[in-house]
Amino acid sequence: MKRFPGSVLLMITLLFGMQLSMPLGAQQIGTQQFPSRPIRMMVPAAAAGVTDIAARVLTARLSEALGQPVVVDNRAGAGGIIGTDIVAKAAPDGHTLMTAFDSFISNPFVFKKIPYDTLKDFAPVSLLIRGPQIFAASPKLGAKSFNEFVAIAKGKPGSIRYATAGPATSSRLSVELFKAVSKLDGTTIFFKGGGPALNDLLGGHVDVMIASAGLVLSHTKSGRLYALAVSSKNRTALAPGVPSVSEFYPQFEAQSWVGMLAPAATPRAIILRLNAEVNKALADADVKERFNTLGYEIAGGAPEQFGEWLRAESVKWGKVIRDNQITAE
Repeated sequence: MKRFPGSVLLMITLLFGMQLSMPLGAQQIGTQQFPSRPIRMMVPAAAAGVTDIAARVLTARLSEALGQPVVVDNRAGAGGIIGTDIVAKAAPDGHTLMTAFDSFISNPFVFKKIPYDTLKDFAPVSLLIRGPQIFAASPKLGAKSFNEFVAIAKGKPGSIRYATAGPATSSRLSVELFKAVSKLDGTTIFFKGGGPALNDLLGGHVDVMIASAGLVLSHTKSGRLYALAVSSKNRTALAPGVPSVSEFYPQFEAQSWVGMLAPAATPRAIILRLNAEVNKALADADVKERFNTLGYEIAGGAPEQFGEWLRAESVKWGKVIRDNQITAE
């Protein structure tokens, strides 16, 4: 075996150590300098919706915490696919982020083709808010409680008229999941938006609707509609005294949500920094109150928890969409 002089061996050892340490050192330097310029917060939806509001509430606080402007960029179109694709292809350096609505998960199943993989091309930062839906009934149906609704539905099989905001909307998906687990079939009616569906529900032209809390709570409080149950796994302070559907059908849970994501391969140190600042912002009492008025509850949590949520939602809604051959095209 060839032996090297001590000085040569020392130099080889030092050079080898430098090669090993450089990638980690470069990453640490990059993370310490983050953010080095303004951050773009993509909102793949139009302004004034809940996703946009969530982004604007948080960007104001993130800008202050991170020392760089966090600027909202609304890119609506194609059900959110256009804006989402921009983020999927952005540099994974933490300077391009996205707030996404629950359609982020359903889009791969309701559209024939999308240019990204929702579970592989994005790094979860945090679930931001969750919105329990309200199982609301027209007084004309004659059911003031969920048990009374079930009795009516079982007494006249197939007679219930379920209103939805459209063929591939979250309200339609919730109805189909409910029908599957409860075996309480009926006619699913599609409207061009939540507003028209709500108007027909208020007029008694349809029987029930599983709608966002923000859309129907004022009407249930006034007595124009009956809140029979909430769609979240547990009861919610947003609708005191109203049971959850899962108390009657444990397999049912459906919630609207908004979460924050970054491009895949964004350094973990940056993800953790963003997650920490987001959770600080969500803990603010004013932020909580703002979302409560919209019918949403603060979520927060670790990136891994949000990742698990996305995978579980994908499995659940993918099955519902395939079983009912739901399409947005």
